[in-house]
Order: sequence, then C-alpha cells, then structure tokens
Amino acid sequence: MADAQKQLQTLSDDYQSLQLGRCSNQPFAAIIPKLITTRPELQGVVEGREKLEAQQQENKSVQKEFSTLDEDSTVYKIIGPVLLKQDKSDAVMAVEGRLDFIEKEIGIRADQNRKRIEGQIADLQEKSEKKKAEVIQFQTQMQQQASAASS
Repeated sequence: MADAQKQLQTLSDDYQSLQLGRCSNQPFAAIIPKLITTRPELQGVVEGREKLEAQQQENKSVQKEFSTLDEDSTVYKIIGPVLLKQDKSDAVMAVEGRLDFIEKEIGIRADQNRKRIEGQIADLQEKSEKKKAEVIQFQTQMQQQASAASS
C-alpha cells in the first residue's frame, strides 16, 4: 500500500510539474526545455517587431505628408550626406512599397510565432492530459483495491 501511495504521489507531482511548465523526471523532462521560449529568443523577436513597427510608423508619417503636397511639389531623397531631387510619384511608390513589405513581414512573423506557440501549447496540453489520465486511472485502481480489501 505504501508503494502504491508513493506511485500516486509521484504521478501527481509529475502532473503538477507539467502544469507549471517543468518536470523532474519521466521522458517529458527532455521536452520541456525545448517547449519553453527562452528569454533572449523572446527579446529578439520583440525587438524585431518593435523595429518594424517603428519603420511602419515613419513611413505612414511620410505617406501622410505626401498626401498634403501638391503634384508639382519638389521632393528630395537623402542618400548619405546628399539630397537628391526625386519625382513625387516615385517617392510615393517607394513609400507604399516599403509599407507593403513591412506589413507583410509583420504578418509573416506573427503567423510564425503564433503557430510555434500554439504547437507548444498543444504539446503541453496533450502531455498534461495523458498524465492526468494516468493519475485518475491509478486512483481508480487504488479505490477498487481498497473497496475489495474492506469487503
């Protein structure tokens, strides 16, 4: 009976550890570190997205400024230390192209991150449900043994 109690405690502990995102034993211990996003990796993703969003805001501001200009207005493009004259239509197309690229890049990164995180969550939920089923099955066996012993 003490052996069964110990096994139940181990299963319960493993289930609880899995719920908290860590595991002390079982084959799951090797999987958990892969499923949890590391801080530097997350920080890099966040910084990349913030940079893209800043570029997007800058380009939207430029686009807004272009909309207030007359068609015959002079537009200059800075290349290094030099200002070069540019057609307004070319400048507008360049800004729109950059905005399209940035929006697609933000969308692609968001999809990739969402899919990766959803996969991690699904894996953890599956492992958790399996461990929960083991605990319930073991508890049922213990109850049946206890009722058989008392009869």
